[in-house]
Amino acid sequence: MFEQANRMHSLTSAIFTQVDDMRKAEVAAGKDVITLSIGSPDMAPAPHIVEALKDSIDCCFNYGYTLSKGVPDLLHAIASWYRTKFDVELNPETEIHSLIGSQDGLAHISLCLVNPGDIVLVPDPGYPIFSAGPLVAGAELYRMPLTPANNYLPDLAAIDEEILKRAKIMILNYPNNPLAATAPRSFLEQVVKFAKCHNILVCYDFAYSDLVFDGYRPDSFLSIPGAKDIAIEFNSLSKTYNMAGCRVGYVVGNAQIISLLGRLKSNFDYGIFYPLQQAAIAALTGPQNCVSETAASYQRRRDIIVDGFNEIGWQVDRPKASMYVWAPVPTKESSFEFTVSLLKNTGVAVIPGSAFGACGEGYVRIALVQSEERLVEAVTRIKKWLKP
Repeated sequence: MFEQANRMHSLTSAIFTQVDDMRKAEVAAGKDVITLSIGSPDMAPAPHIVEALKDSIDCCFNYGYTLSKGVPDLLHAIASWYRTKFDVELNPETEIHSLIGSQDGLAHISLCLVNPGDIVLVPDPGYPIFSAGPLVAGAELYRMPLTPANNYLPDLAAIDEEILKRAKIMILNYPNNPLAATAPRSFLEQVVKFAKCHNILVCYDFAYSDLVFDGYRPDSFLSIPGAKDIAIEFNSLSKTYNMAGCRVGYVVGNAQIISLLGRLKSNFDYGIFYPLQQAAIAALTGPQNCVSETAASYQRRRDIIVDGFNEIGWQVDRPKASMYVWAPVPTKESSFEFTVSLLKNTGVAVIPGSAFGACGEGYVRIALVQSEERLVEAVTRIKKWLKP
């Protein structure tokens, strides 16, 4: 019997695994399950992206190792994309590094900066990798509560000065997973001043930058004056271009930190498969109507869930971005108990808010990753159950 390393004790996927095991059991029993739990896009990449991948795969010289930084054309495409969309200037040589999905960088960044006993400030609720990466690096976590009372923004003034003396990194994520919350520019400006004052690196997860609705446009953190001094930003083609399985992401921002992460990655792995980089270049430089069409599809799906739930008395907010709806549990059950009841009684699978941290208790996350017809069916089933 092998004994696991101590660092493994802090890593768990228990709730996610439990929910998926229950979902599989229902399917095995013959139930038609509408899966709104895992946030994996169900739409396909645009044809010009697929064609670029096909063309590159056909070349027998494209199967060798690639450098982890990324091919120059990809780095320049990312720089151009940021300039066009967010008016942010980036040096492709020093301020951009490709990643095998943005989660790759979020998992490893703490290893570059954190020593055992240092503190990383993480959101609660928060995507699990925000905590897992620092814990593996030996960090202590300070969980910043994200509550409706504060518009799901961390209260920076509430963080004790002794905590801030030991804090090395702050992780933020807007548009947010799981909350679907957004952050105003004024808050980002406040964070820049705060991070400079306390010498904290801000790691900004911007993976949902383009899944935006009703005319809303989020700000890149790097568009805030002075942000490059204290920040890096993670982005991904997974959601914007429906390329989740391709694992193409990148980090941009502070050149010193980009260099550190690059050095770490050069010891851990090689770069993204060359044909996937060519597909990414096609995505970033090609027609962008596919992005607006994807966002419009998620907006219609959002409206089906929000309007349908509100009609049956399950009051949920209408998010301005992301591919999720964050819904309060409409019964007196815990979030996990409600998730189980919902699955067994309606065949609709969601994720309990407690999977994202203590402050997620009392909510469930609903991923908008099924067709409009299936979402209408989900609302109909839930209506019959909650309003028999």
